[in-house]
Parts: sequence; C-alpha cells; structure tokens
Amino acid sequence: MLIIPAIDLKDGRCVRLTQGRKADATVYDGDPVEIAKRFEAAGSRMIHVVDLDGAFAGGDSPNRKVARRIIRNVEVPVQFGGGLRSVTDVQQMIEYGAAQVVIATLAAEQPETLETFVQLFGFRIAVGIDARNGQVVTRGWEREEKISAVELARRVADTGVDRIVYTDVQRDGTLTGINTEQACMIARESGLRVTASGGVSTLADIEGLRRGALGCGVDSVIIGKAIYENRFTLKEALRI
Repeated sequence: MLIIPAIDLKDGRCVRLTQGRKADATVYDGDPVEIAKRFEAAGSRMIHVVDLDGAFAGGDSPNRKVARRIIRNVEVPVQFGGGLRSVTDVQQMIEYGAAQVVIATLAAEQPETLETFVQLFGFRIAVGIDARNGQVVTRGWEREEKISAVELARRVADTGVDRIVYTDVQRDGTLTGINTEQACMIARESGLRVTASGGVSTLADIEGLRRGALGCGVDSVIIGKAIYENRFTLKEALRI
C-alpha cells in the first residue's frame, strides 16, 4: 500500500477543502516546495499535487509554475492534476517533469480525447474519478454528470488507462474515514489499479484500507488533511 501525501494549491498556497467546496478552504502555512521536501525527507515515494484553481476554472493557472518548482526540488515522482483539458495542458506538465498527470473532467466529458491522450502519453496518464453518492462530479466537483463512478471506470478501462485515482467527494477533507468498499468496487469493475482518496483520519483507517483492499486492486492511498492537522505523521503512516 503506497502512501501518497497531497499538496492542494489555491492561489499558490497549500490548502485543504472540505467536500471540495472552494469557499470552505483551510490555508496551511509554509511554502509548498518546503512542504514537498519535508514529505520526501519523511520517506514518501510519490507526491500528489492538485491545481484547485485550474480544476474550478479550467486552463492554465499560476499554480502550474508552483508545481514545476516542487518537481524541480524533489527527487521523488510527482503526480499532478487539476484543469488539464487539452493536449497542450498535458504536454506542458510532462515537460515540467510530472511523472504522471491525472485527467478527470475530460475523461467524463470527452472519452475519445482521453483515448488520444493515452495513445500519446501512455502510462503517464491516470484518470481521476470523483464521485458524490456514487455519481461522477466534474469541473472542480461543481457539476454532477449523468454517469456513475462505476460506469465511468468501466468505460475508461477500454481506453488503455491502467490507473484510476478515486475520490469520495463527500468524505474528502472531512476526516471521517475512507470509503474502502467503493474504492474496491471501482477496482473490481474496471480491472485497473486504483488509488483511493478522501477521508483518511487515523492510522486505523490506513490499516483498515490495507486489509480491506487485499486482492481487490487498490494499491495506494492519498492523504492530506490528517497529516496537516497532525492526526499522525507521514512517517507513522509509512510504517504501516
């Protein structure tokens, strides 16, 4: 079970949202680059970076330059998502050094374009599936699509993608525990590897996910607020 700490960027600062609501953001002190370096020093083998401004508005944002600084200052791979809706967007972040980019809104709205991305960039494309009550939400989690998370997972599997980053939006930033059952369902129904995200609060949540995900295809978990609010340390999570 790979533990992936998250850095969510809004206006160039590290923040955490509650259930994806942009009006409900907690700003954490510290330079995002220094935070990334601390994660690396603690033993992280990957860092997940999200451009929240890009996710809400689409297109380029100053946060991409911050992400580039993070990438240049750590040795571990950086996974990046948020507002990537064109070949140019994806190409830019790969040129910046992102090891993998996460495509979410476009995967739901333009499956044929997602397939083109996979043909062009291969394993460096992952699909983000964000869901509320089992239904896919896009554009910064503000629009509900007429497709379930499970249906979208099956569909994107046909494009050649090999990883899904699944977020239960209702739990994200709430510290109420991770939805292991739904994450495993996404993995089973798609046949893909899945990174679970949203709701981790305690070390017991991580241990529970590790046990519950055995053999189902969920092999990693993204952790954000619990680390920032000192529920446990990254080193403690990595030991599990």
